Amino acid sequence: MTTDVSTYRYNHTMYRIKDPKASVRFYTEILGMKLLDEHHSAEAKFSLYFLGYQDPASQGLDRLARQGVLELTHNHGTENDAAFAYNTGNGDIGGYGHIAVTVDNLQAACKRFDEFGVKFIKRPEDGRMKHIAFIADPDGYRVEILENPMLN
Repeated sequence: MTTDVSTYRYNHTMYRIKDPKASVRFYTEILGMKLLDEHHSAEAKFSLYFLGYQDPASQGLDRLARQGVLELTHNHGTENDAAFAYNTGNGDIGGYGHIAVTVDNLQAACKRFDEFGVKFIKRPEDGRMKHIAFIADPDGYRVEILENPMLN
């Protein structure tokens, strides 16, 4: 039995989320991703939401054939517990970092995020790195925002 590592692809990252309505809205309406697929298991009390960007290379592809997918996992009932929160890996100890999204215009994107009331971890004008911003999703996971000049 053999395997060809040249066929391996990075498929997805999974985040556990408290409130699927808030999280799916954040990634679709604010960051422009599309809801690609979802799976609900009433018996096991969880739901999965798969999100990603539509581009010509990914049109019509099955979820497992795509790259850069975000899987949101909701354990039913967490949305009703006001004290419940997931550890995002970015606390005092740290460890986990972030995902990154490229945009056509960093300043315009940040203005749009402000209009939606998105929480900023770092604005472009903060600190020495003026070419990036960091925002937080509803669960506090960090999203780096980078301007891609090739999108202009």
